[in-house]
Amino acid sequence: MSNISNIRVIDSTSNPAPLGLLGFGLTTVLLNLANADFIPLTGMIMGMGIFVGGIAQIFAGLMEWKKNNTFGTVAFTAYGSFWIALVATWVLPKMGLAEPADPVSMGWFLTLWGLFTFGMFIGTFRLSRALQIVFGTLVLLFALLALADFTGSHQVKLLGGYTGIICGLSAIYTCLAQILNEVYGKELLPLGTVQVLLKEKRSLQAH
Repeated sequence: MSNISNIRVIDSTSNPAPLGLLGFGLTTVLLNLANADFIPLTGMIMGMGIFVGGIAQIFAGLMEWKKNNTFGTVAFTAYGSFWIALVATWVLPKMGLAEPADPVSMGWFLTLWGLFTFGMFIGTFRLSRALQIVFGTLVLLFALLALADFTGSHQVKLLGGYTGIICGLSAIYTCLAQILNEVYGKELLPLGTVQVLLKEKRSLQAH
């Protein structure tokens, strides 16, 4: 029995976080290029929202669950579902399956997601500076877009668009940093890993 109790399972599966970050980052940049009036909101963005921002992120979240990562599981599955829900609010009325969402209801939709994101942002203080930037700018993005819907201010929506582009690019950077650092076995692109997390990793390795 003592030998069985000492058996340790080593997880050799790959890190799913870059996939989730890429899905979130690419789709966020494209939507906010539209919010900032650089491009129109077309089926291209909707397709990205369903398949890359939505399904790819949910896959990443399910893989994070297998790695016993609660933060990653909730983040990727939740934001993946967010993208699918957002596209549904645009598409369902055009199909005659639902009433169009008015600006006030969309404002509350974005507000609730902003509150959830603020809670997740607090969690990033034990993870990395890179994720703090991603979630911090995402909180600001939700706040600005919600305010734009509540007030009807186009200028606030433009500011939200610029914020969203920065948020999406920071997620893409974090994705590439994790991939390249793993491939090269050294820190090519800094992530700003929090010191307390480094100490915990060293402690686990020592045991």
